[in-house]
Amino acid sequence: MRITFDDIDYTYQILNTNQINKHTTELELIFNGEKLDLILDEKKNWIQNSEEKSVNPELVQALGRSVSLRLRM
Repeated sequence: MRITFDDIDYTYQILNTNQINKHTTELELIFNGEKLDLILDEKKNWIQNSEEKSVNPELVQALGRSVSLRLRM
């Protein structure tokens, strides 16, 4: 899938093995060739689960929203 953030195009792939629905709170993505784990916090914001490679928090939120909107979460 593709997303444009700050006028830059990014590609990502969803890796989740479980079915994604409105109750999904974790997403596994391949983003720019690296695995990225996202979780939905108590405020319903998508955040990065690990700090191995930090990604812009606004970009992480945009990725989570992109998946949510495309898969009707």
